[in-house]
Amino acid sequence: MSATTTLHSVSVRPALPADEEALGELDRSTWSTLHAVMPRPQPPYDPFFDERHRPEDFLVAEAATEATTEAGAPDGSGGTRIAGYIRLVPPTPLACNAHVRQIQGLAVAAWARGAGVGRTLLRAACAEARRQGANRITLRVLGHNTPARALYASEGFAVEGVLSGEFFLHGRYVDDVLMGRSLAP
Repeated sequence: MSATTTLHSVSVRPALPADEEALGELDRSTWSTLHAVMPRPQPPYDPFFDERHRPEDFLVAEAATEATTEAGAPDGSGGTRIAGYIRLVPPTPLACNAHVRQIQGLAVAAWARGAGVGRTLLRAACAEARRQGANRITLRVLGHNTPARALYASEGFAVEGVLSGEFFLHGRYVDDVLMGRSLAP
């Protein structure tokens, strides 16, 4: 017997330094062999934000939620919770590459999956990349991550390259798939 959480609305905002603990917990709770090339995080945990992963590089999805009892009645514990994040950065420090932004991380809380949070974050990242003056956006995804690849394709990303066998994970070679799209209107 358990309560359920219903999403009522999702909004996206820039990350704040105060989000560090919640984002670190989200990052650890969403770790999966489906997308991770690094080992599962172990305590003591590294900070979520550091000099390469700054708050201004992240957009955060917040969901207005309402928790209900098994009988479906509101239990009064609704509110706003961080439902996911996306990291958007220049892929290189080169001026000749300044027109491109790259997604280097996307996570959605288990309780928020299937409610459009990932899609909302992708669209917000594209809008933010345009606002920053980019005309192109790219990402890398593991070849076996079929759900993520399908989401990216449905939002206009196309496979632009495959690094076959780029990673050796859990006893097998895994492709690194490069995807991208134009940000032209």
